[in-house]
Amino acid sequence: MGKTYERIDGRLRTFIEEQPLFFTATAPLSADGTVNLSPKGLKGSFTVLDEVTVAYLDFAGSTAETVAHLRENGRITLMWCAFQGPPNIVRVHGRGEPVFRDDARFGELLARFPDIDATRHGLRAIVVVHAEVVRDSCGYAVPYMTYEEDRDLHGRRFAREDDASLSAYFEKKPHIATSLDDLPGLPLPLPPSPPSPPSWTGG
Repeated sequence: MGKTYERIDGRLRTFIEEQPLFFTATAPLSADGTVNLSPKGLKGSFTVLDEVTVAYLDFAGSTAETVAHLRENGRITLMWCAFQGPPNIVRVHGRGEPVFRDDARFGELLARFPDIDATRHGLRAIVVVHAEVVRDSCGYAVPYMTYEEDRDLHGRRFAREDDASLSAYFEKKPHIATSLDDLPGLPLPLPPSPPSPPSWTGG
């Protein structure tokens, strides 16, 4: 029923790049820590960097559990489901890291997301995931659902924030700088927004 892949390419890559929604799962090392599962959307906010590496934009939200867990132990699983067409589920199990706005790699990574205006969404970090195990499964019990369009609420909410007000917003939230389990989360205050990067051309 399921198959393991050595790389993310061909039909597998096409499938995950076409999905409008994916999920991330992380957990702390503590046996009684809080497991986190998050849905991720917004067209253009995910990209395949190479055959074993993917990345997505981490936007403003009310918590930073994924960031905190990755800073502690790096473990992460990404999952895509086919809600239309042939049934399919793909999981990427790997090690991830949050690349923050003051990281030397940030600008080059951001250029890999040319199809979204990240400045409208309170961009906090870019999460880079190095795949260790890539598997698919049948998805026979996943229901048919129709994608209509992305919600515009997130962009409308955070487009009006600048670096100072966004940092102030995060500092008011109890689980941004630290996680639900008191792990270090998003470093605050936020570094200045980087300049808009040139489009990535490969090479």
